[in-house]
Amino acid sequence: MTEKPKALAVVGPTASGKTALGAALAKAYGGEVISADSMQIYEGLDIASAKPTEEEMLGVPHHLIGVIPRDHRFSVAEYAALAHAKIAEITARGHLPVMVGGTGLYVDTVLGGMDFPEEEQDTGMREQLTQRLAVEGKEALHAQLAALDPEAAAAIHPNNAVRVIRALEVCLTTGMTFTAYKQKNAARPSPYDALYIGLDWEREVLYVRIDRRVTQMAQNGLLEEVRDAMQQETATAGAAIGYKELFPYFSGEKPLEECLDDIRRETRRYAKRQLTWFRRNAQIHWLKMCESDEVRKILEKAQKIIAKNDFL
Repeated sequence: MTEKPKALAVVGPTASGKTALGAALAKAYGGEVISADSMQIYEGLDIASAKPTEEEMLGVPHHLIGVIPRDHRFSVAEYAALAHAKIAEITARGHLPVMVGGTGLYVDTVLGGMDFPEEEQDTGMREQLTQRLAVEGKEALHAQLAALDPEAAAAIHPNNAVRVIRALEVCLTTGMTFTAYKQKNAARPSPYDALYIGLDWEREVLYVRIDRRVTQMAQNGLLEEVRDAMQQETATAGAAIGYKELFPYFSGEKPLEECLDDIRRETRRYAKRQLTWFRRNAQIHWLKMCESDEVRKILEKAQKIIAKNDFL
């Protein structure tokens, strides 16, 4: 019986330290990082999506970062195809694929064996929903999703029109809720021998880290990045947390600090949704995080989990 390829996943909410731990684990085990972030995959959304710097990458190859044009409506199925190909390439080189990110649907689709068969994708329905989006707005579509599948609506932000449309498409064409559809897919065996490590912070401490990150983003040039995106008028920028909240500042409707507070609030809400998603995955080994822990100590904790599970 052929052994399944191994894949390590580092998951958790935004600002939890996934980037640092993922790079450290990849460096320790001869691995390569695959980003599982729905915004980092786009070109140009560098500061708002907290793309890792060269220094943070620790000399480790990082994949699926900044590879998709901002004006492209990127799907989960497209991500899965790219990620599966990268895992195969990395494995063929004798290296360990390390998937790092907070987009739970990306991680579950790839490592959990979820699938989106073409016969279950109704392009006619998708076009109809896209037209409704233009006429009725994203709130109306999200409200319909909430009526059909409250759990999916709670996990998908109203501004993420691509995922709202995908979830509605499944609900309206399969007769199942999107949540049930994912559960059906989750029953399929994973193509990988995967180990999940999650970063777990006390809520109040995580929120302080988020607030601090937003301040740092503003100092690092977020306003210039958003101004450039506005000139290109891409749909992606309109959905990104850290972008849409600054639009009122540039139009003169709100002062800057109020807009930055909006980013902090929306990011905290996003982190809560991420945790809700990941908590449902019983396979995740959670690391209790402490603000005083250095990356080296966190790495040691993660390595103990890997050794205990005889993963490598």
